Amino acid sequence: MDSELTNTFSQDGFEPDLHPAIADLVEQLDPAVGPEADAAFSGEMADISTRITREVAEAGGELKDEDVYPGSLGRTMFDTASSQDNTVTILLPPDNIQGVPARSLLRIGSRKPERGGDGHQYLAMVLEGPFAEPDGLRADAPIVVTTTVRGTMFMPRYHGRIQAEILGEEVNGALVPPRFRPLPNSPIYPLTQEETAATLKLEGPVKLGLAVGYADLEVGLPVDRKDVFPRHFGILGTTGGGKSTTVSGLVGKLARNDVAVIIFDTEGEYTEIMYPTDDPNMLIALQRRSLAPEGVDKVGIYHLVGRETTNPDYRQRAQFCLEFSQLSPYAVMEILELNDAQQERYLKAYDITKQIMMRQKIYPQNEAEKAELFELDEMERGFPRMTLQHIYDITRLCADNVAKEEGAPVFQSPDFQRQAEEVKKEFDTLASKLPGNVWSWRKVQGSLSRLLRLKIFDNKSVKVPNYEFMTRSGRVTIVDLSDTDSPQINNLVISEILRGLRLQQEENYRASEEEGKPLRKVMIVIEEAHEFLSSERVRQMPVLFQQVARIARRGRKRWLGLTFVTQLPQHLPDEVLGLINNYILHKIADANVINRLKRSIGSVDDGLWNRLPNLAAGQAIVSTTSLARPLLVAIDPTPHRLRMTE
Repeated sequence: MDSELTNTFSQDGFEPDLHPAIADLVEQLDPAVGPEADAAFSGEMADISTRITREVAEAGGELKDEDVYPGSLGRTMFDTASSQDNTVTILLPPDNIQGVPARSLLRIGSRKPERGGDGHQYLAMVLEGPFAEPDGLRADAPIVVTTTVRGTMFMPRYHGRIQAEILGEEVNGALVPPRFRPLPNSPIYPLTQEETAATLKLEGPVKLGLAVGYADLEVGLPVDRKDVFPRHFGILGTTGGGKSTTVSGLVGKLARNDVAVIIFDTEGEYTEIMYPTDDPNMLIALQRRSLAPEGVDKVGIYHLVGRETTNPDYRQRAQFCLEFSQLSPYAVMEILELNDAQQERYLKAYDITKQIMMRQKIYPQNEAEKAELFELDEMERGFPRMTLQHIYDITRLCADNVAKEEGAPVFQSPDFQRQAEEVKKEFDTLASKLPGNVWSWRKVQGSLSRLLRLKIFDNKSVKVPNYEFMTRSGRVTIVDLSDTDSPQINNLVISEILRGLRLQQEENYRASEEEGKPLRKVMIVIEEAHEFLSSERVRQMPVLFQQVARIARRGRKRWLGLTFVTQLPQHLPDEVLGLINNYILHKIADANVINRLKRSIGSVDDGLWNRLPNLAAGQAIVSTTSLARPLLVAIDPTPHRLRMTE
């Protein structure tokens, strides 16, 4: 009988009519109860129901639970041994599970004080879930597993569960740090899209894309605050994650908001950004976002003299050269990778060249130049008017002197050629105590000779970059380095142009402060930043890193921002990561890299870090000083043409 009853309940459930086996059992236990008594029993039950209904109406109607708040999605749960600080578990009825997407914001209310509430109100963000769980059963309960494996499904009633992080307590419309935890059984409510945007501080003219988990919530960044773009960006991610799309779209939006953008393009990828995109996949993505393909206005291309650009037909392009005198001698030694002995000889030749130029009145020639020389900081720049040919001539003369080679010196520099005899006499006076070892001298001479053969320094046929023009509002300048094939040349170019831009922006800032001119906003984008500032290079080239750090520190007040873009963030040293305050993180699969970034970006929660290795192309975790919380964002497709679309 027990087996029969068990089968009865498991197969048929509780039916209004008694199962025959149960009816027989009831008749055996009480013969007075049977089919013949059914009519009498029904009449008595109807009479009882009528009396109950009448008494309820006389008492004021059906009892209403005062804790059931209209519009609430669910309730907070009791804390358990596994509960964590600043998080709370929330349970949802099944109909509300899809109304609380991941990363959405919730308001946690409070029951009335007379019902045990505390009167506090909180804001929270969904960290995990929503998950569906059966009522009163484990999701892996044997009855659930057994029925599923055998081809059917035992479907008990179920509810939703989410884990939410408390963002703060709402006090008089302001969000303050929470002093308490929400009490159990507190109702939760969804925030409207407008409330969510205001709470997360998503307003800004530079629209990155849509927040994941929302239908149409745009994530924007401001350009009128010095604590966002001038505090420097890192755009990191593996190849194919969407970095180039992010950079391209960001450049166009910054330019439309009167920000001057300079891109160091090591691959020539952005040299067609002035044209609308014609990539089929990008066009489909733009159409989904109701965006139109378009080019960037006011774009100019710079490429080194003697090198080609990947967009040779573009009219607004120009060649440029570098001035050797603008390079710090210490930076030159680092970039040429001279050892200690070679550095000693280079500095000796550099000092002799300076002395000869001063004695021959090549520089300084007047009182103003003497005053300029007095202020010279050789950690930042070299000796004024000293050319690469000047120091090469003296270095070769030193090497010949140590090798005791006879013969009249042959100078290639026009300044030294005009007064060769006087220069030789000055040299003989200054070179009485030269360091020995001719091979070290020849190595320095060879390194300078290689630079000379590049013909990128002190070229009279072209000009140096026009930094004043590059920093005008809304200008986009692409420095195309795709044809150099040398990290050393790229580093020389980037180092010198960075220094020129910093000096120009300081002049722009002075004009803004003293003359009331509008402050120019400038953003510098360094592609393949790991080649310029890798851990190894920072150790070998501390002077170069100090120049970048100086730009980073001074740029924060003068609206001069740096953006480092790399597919190999593991090569960036902690010193560089320490300069960055804002991040756009595309897919990164390396667990070691993620752990390093965790130490640098403390505001990203574990839920987002866990999603980082599996992000789809175009998705990114955005953490900036303007956002109240880091967000997962579907980055907008770029309307501009890229030569190599990820």
